[in-house]
Amino acid sequence: MTDTHPSESRPTIGITMGDPHGIGAEVIVKALADHSLRERARFVVYGLAEQFETAADFAELQPYWRVAPRGIENSDSGTNVRVLDFDEFSMHRRGPAQATPEGGRASMAFLEDAMRDARFDEIDAIVTGPINKTSWKLAGYTKIPGHTELLAERFRSRRVTMMFVGGPLRVALASTHVALFDLRNQFTIGHVFQPIDLMHQALTDWFGFTRPRIAVAGLNPHASENGRFGDEEARIIEPAIDMARNHGIEASGPYPADTLFRRAAQGEFDGVVAMYHDQALIPVKLLAFDEAVNITLGLPIIRTSVDHGTAFDIVDRNRADPGSMKSAIRLAIELAEQRRAKRLRDAADSESSNATEDSNS
Repeated sequence: MTDTHPSESRPTIGITMGDPHGIGAEVIVKALADHSLRERARFVVYGLAEQFETAADFAELQPYWRVAPRGIENSDSGTNVRVLDFDEFSMHRRGPAQATPEGGRASMAFLEDAMRDARFDEIDAIVTGPINKTSWKLAGYTKIPGHTELLAERFRSRRVTMMFVGGPLRVALASTHVALFDLRNQFTIGHVFQPIDLMHQALTDWFGFTRPRIAVAGLNPHASENGRFGDEEARIIEPAIDMARNHGIEASGPYPADTLFRRAAQGEFDGVVAMYHDQALIPVKLLAFDEAVNITLGLPIIRTSVDHGTAFDIVDRNRADPGSMKSAIRLAIELAEQRRAKRLRDAADSESSNATEDSNS
């Protein structure tokens, strides 16, 4: 079926397959099989054509893509979904799927090409499939904890924050992949202020809120109950909230986490800042397990991701749910459209301002 929207009016979304031994190919194939989603944008998939075709065979889907040479400039402009084939990698395996050095090298290569194309505006957003951190370690990438940290390094972003969108919740994290007992050594006012600030900017620029209401969770039980269960709320979190308010941000808290997420899910707040990984992810995955999306705030590009792993145990069984990948793609499209519209408004405002200055001179 031919897509009817003019291509120049639609964003181009890059999708990395992730670890080729995982379910990345399957969830991408299934997600983009939805024509109503596919017609909203143009897509470039960085991965292995063979894995894409195998996943389609298991899912009994007819190919709707074209395999293209590496390099955006060589692509067929009339093709809505292109799979850029990294055929230098061979992923033939015997036995169950597992972490391998080759899987780590391949998934890194997919991401490096996507980051390059995003840097040069060849694509409007990156959607990342699931990687396996053990595969990266086996491949020699021992100093890179994950996607977020690598993207921050490559784009020289000093301030990045993980934000999850799922169901009625939008949750940013004050800390990410940190051992819980190590958190105290990294817990500062700046670490709490940063996600409040970046979330406010994202909710304003990307999600259309004019004055977003941001609630900040406490770290300790009952948000320390006036210092009975720790002093981090009074010593760190409250000063960070005061700093945000001084910057014109409508932030409040700290609130006990055991009731905060229910209040946010009922619409009392537009976003929540959580203090550590599982404090955020438990409510998000409880309410939107198959639809949650990870967004990296603070980058100069748009990056969304699935919120699940490689799921080696269900590879080649046609059991992977594409819900999170579809949500990640849909959100990337919406954010790219919002960013494009904002740039057009800013350009129009600038032209209007210049015209006014010329008329007054």
